[in-house]
Amino acid sequence: MSISDQLTTDIKNAMLAKDKQRLSALRAIKSAFLLENTKEGASGQINDQTAHQLIGKLHKQRMDAYQIYVDQNRPDLADEEIAQAKVLEEYLPEQMSDETVRQELQKIITDLGASGMGDMGKVMGKAMGVLKGKADGALISKTVKELLA
Repeated sequence: MSISDQLTTDIKNAMLAKDKQRLSALRAIKSAFLLENTKEGASGQINDQTAHQLIGKLHKQRMDAYQIYVDQNRPDLADEEIAQAKVLEEYLPEQMSDETVRQELQKIITDLGASGMGDMGKVMGKAMGVLKGKADGALISKTVKELLA
């Protein structure tokens, strides 16, 4: 079952359960899908890879908002953002651990023969192609800098 089909079923279940936070997060996903489908040149279908990208973007927005609310001492709003982020995580592929990311990046650096910060662009290009959706881009960038330094 595709993510779009699963989303429709989950929205119905959340409505029946009267789970407002879950329903809000699911509707945000549906809205992002609709916006993607209305773009010029869109095929009308969201494949799972595009769905993961859109949901990942929504998740990052929720986590950024959560951090802002924590910094401003607004736990009521922070709790809502983190609850929605947890719902979004259900639709994302499992993230790689920091150590696994480090090992993968070390392999990429070795394969490319990268030796210093001048090769960071080559390494990042290859790494994002291999690890996209499996690890956070900021973590990848930070780890590449450490390994090339």
